[in-house]
Amino acid sequence: MRIPLPERLREHAHGYNGTVVEPRHASTIIVVRDGAHGIEAYLMRRQTSMAFAAGMYVFPGGGMHPSDITQDVPWAGPAPAEWAKRLECDEAMARGLVVAAVRETFEETGVLLAGPDASTVLSDASGADMQAARATLEAGELTFADFLLGHGLVLRSDLIGAWAHWITPTFEPRRYDTRFFVAAMPEGQRVGEMSREADHASWAPLSEVLTRVEAGDAAMMPPTVIACREVAEHTAETILAAAAVRTIRTIVPRLVEIDGELFLETDLGDPT
Repeated sequence: MRIPLPERLREHAHGYNGTVVEPRHASTIIVVRDGAHGIEAYLMRRQTSMAFAAGMYVFPGGGMHPSDITQDVPWAGPAPAEWAKRLECDEAMARGLVVAAVRETFEETGVLLAGPDASTVLSDASGADMQAARATLEAGELTFADFLLGHGLVLRSDLIGAWAHWITPTFEPRRYDTRFFVAAMPEGQRVGEMSREADHASWAPLSEVLTRVEAGDAAMMPPTVIACREVAEHTAETILAAAAVRTIRTIVPRLVEIDGELFLETDLGDPT
């Protein structure tokens, strides 16, 4: 697959000196629901002042914190050992990636993929104490493990599915090794106040989102566009089953020049 190099990357590409920055581990969750016009995802447009992906529409997510790995997070659903096999990494890293995905989604949207026990999902996370915890977590003043313990909750790893694995191209000055997950919006929950990193956020039918991106009316990084195309083929009810049978490929786009034009090229084929 070959994608024209986005405008925001051209300066970096032309000035690249061969230095390769070590990517930071990160997680993102494509939170979906079924709407009148097909499957919808919750998308945020990053502030134009942000150092990475400024002005781009993205899914909730962010970098993994050390405490996501080191702390004993209350857990229900497939264990970290099972996630390690699915994500092709060690158990500690798998735990950290799953915790980061759930934590970041709560911090940025108020959607909490957790419950009092292994068979129950929190139906309302909009209370004042929950919303205050979002800011405390984001500031690093509270770990996700302590937050869950304090509220008598367990992370529900069975509510998410692994979807994709992208690593930022080597020429970029900020790089992320990002695992994409999917999850259906828990019944009864609603998104909270918009994250400070975003200047716009909303539920959007993926069919309409892709039309806007193709028309140049919305900006997205290539991994986000491809994820939208893939997820658009499913429903919120079937998304976890679809994730369970996917082959996860590690994708690192390569910079290529053809007839004076720069492209990002991958070996990505049709998803299975």
